[in-house]
Amino acid sequence: MTSTLPATPVTHISDDRFVVTEWQFPPGAETGWHVHGHDYVVVPLTGGALGLTHPDGSYTEAPLTAGVPYSRRCGVAHNVCNPGAEYLAFLEIEVLQDPLAAERKAVVARFADAWNARDLDTLMDCMAADCAFHAAAGPLAEGTRHQGRDAVRAAYAAIFATFPQAHWDPQQTLIAGDQALTSWRFTGTDTAGRTITVDGCDILHFDGARIALKDSYRKAGA
Repeated sequence: MTSTLPATPVTHISDDRFVVTEWQFPPGAETGWHVHGHDYVVVPLTGGALGLTHPDGSYTEAPLTAGVPYSRRCGVAHNVCNPGAEYLAFLEIEVLQDPLAAERKAVVARFADAWNARDLDTLMDCMAADCAFHAAAGPLAEGTRHQGRDAVRAAYAAIFATFPQAHWDPQQTLIAGDQALTSWRFTGTDTAGRTITVDGCDILHFDGARIALKDSYRKAGA
């Protein structure tokens, strides 16, 4: 469903533990595309049906029963609309306290610092027991897929050896559920004295609080 009428959010609570938002949907209103960054509970205030447009372009409808709650995990992505002729409303209760998410955020920060410190032991301490590194094709690594702790450690060591001088400048980090997206700018001087600058990103997959897969991408031509 396509609409130019925005749904109205009314914030009732916003503190260090919860955000409680009342979403009001006149007929045809929509939230716009969004990704949920926290686990949340929905408490319908009216009956009816919500229209949901999903990342693959598919469309479904979800029934609402007034006073009957349901929950969803963080990372849900969709556009929510009111496809019917009657007014709809619900409370969305976001849970901000998430110890595992906080631990994953700390691991990602520690991982980034370890690259610039050239600290191979700390890098591997941030990786899960069964881990993998999928490197971007190009000058930053030979080969693209490294499976297992020994192979990952060797690949990271090879990057340090290839670039005696190197710096990774983190640009942005987004964590949702079991994945994180980090963007960065790499500047390094290789053993032949050539300096390169590369913009890229990593998609990190977690096993618990540690990184199970570092899947790297870089801009073409870099």
